[in-house]
Amino acid sequence: MTQMWDHGRAAVFAMMLAGLGTAAQAQGCAPRIADEFLVKPGHLLMATSPTLPPMAYADAQGNLKGLRIELGAEVAKRLCLTPEYISIEYAAMVPGLQGGRWDLIDAGLFVTEERRKILLMIPYENLAISISTRIDDDTVKTADDLAGKAVSTDIGGYAEVKIKQHNADFKARGLAEMTIGLFDNYATVYQALRAGQVDAAVSIDPVAKQYEQRGDFRQALSGMYPTPGSLAMKTPEIAQAVSDALKEMKADGTFDRLMEQYGVTPAPGDLSYLPLKN
Repeated sequence: MTQMWDHGRAAVFAMMLAGLGTAAQAQGCAPRIADEFLVKPGHLLMATSPTLPPMAYADAQGNLKGLRIELGAEVAKRLCLTPEYISIEYAAMVPGLQGGRWDLIDAGLFVTEERRKILLMIPYENLAISISTRIDDDTVKTADDLAGKAVSTDIGGYAEVKIKQHNADFKARGLAEMTIGLFDNYATVYQALRAGQVDAAVSIDPVAKQYEQRGDFRQALSGMYPTPGSLAMKTPEIAQAVSDALKEMKADGTFDRLMEQYGVTPAPGDLSYLPLKN
């Protein structure tokens, strides 16, 4: 059974990256992507969800921080473009890219067969799924311990797909199914756990680990379904330019230093974009 909690769609708003990127004109170099391929000439518009510390989040002053923010800013810098972020829930990211509202999705989208049919994806980070519980709850030691429990996860994400597959497996084996609450982002996913609306939260490993390190929740399970996360684009002109920038970062050590700083394992591969899958 899947249950939806509607907290209202967050308004879409542009967030200029503070302190990490400068305009192409100030860099003294020519943009490496022609204006005709960009939503906003001279800018690289990136959709993100700043609700996943340490991957992407806003500090108390509203400045964007995190691995994905720094990665996107560095790519834009090397392309001689001004980085600009659009904060949006995951479910709206792919439709927005297809509708020409932004140039790139910088949110670690998991690489799936379905997405590869419509998106040009560059795998760069290797992520897995975690199960979080309240600090005083040690009842979840295996995935089967989720049977009959209420769980929360983000709508439209890889975690939703996998937890629903778990439910199908529970049903096939005669176990009690979970009640799955779907939320717009991980902040509200964990708010539901804190409020006692659910028994467990389903997220990605770095998010669950940070919540545990802060003493908020217990990372009961981790390392489930390791899958590459990606940057995603619509046009090959943008995808190739972004891939070239990432390969330059890899060659001079910037890429590996950034991944190590945040404790994230690079995805397998050479940072080339994956062609559309028929």
